[in-house]
Amino acid sequence: MKKRNKVSAEFSMSSLTDIIFLLLIFFMLTSSMVQINVELPKSDSKTVAPTDMAVMLTKDGRVTYNGRATRLSKVEGLIYKDLGYQKNVQNATITIISEVGVPWEKVNDVMTIASKLRIKAIIATQPSS
Repeated sequence: MKKRNKVSAEFSMSSLTDIIFLLLIFFMLTSSMVQINVELPKSDSKTVAPTDMAVMLTKDGRVTYNGRATRLSKVEGLIYKDLGYQKNVQNATITIISEVGVPWEKVNDVMTIASKLRIKAIIATQPSS
């Protein structure tokens, strides 16, 4: 006669996948609620970068491109249009002038536009005292 008291070395994964799924949902929901507000850097540098195009972002959500009020969704088209008039497209530069308190996502949107168009983006800094 055989003994039927064998100990099984198997591990049930079904409860572990449930826990991982719940953790995934938790982190997805909480990460969308987190806002990242970063003060833009101050600089000791005395270097002045060339300014071909300037995008200014304010705390109240206003966006200006080269001094003209616009929307962030239209900035890419305006930059692309102005690139056609540039003589030195390889060295074209966007200067991002952002007021302290502007959500970092807005600055990142402008940097993404510059990356798409393969031009340089510079964040204007405030000189430290």
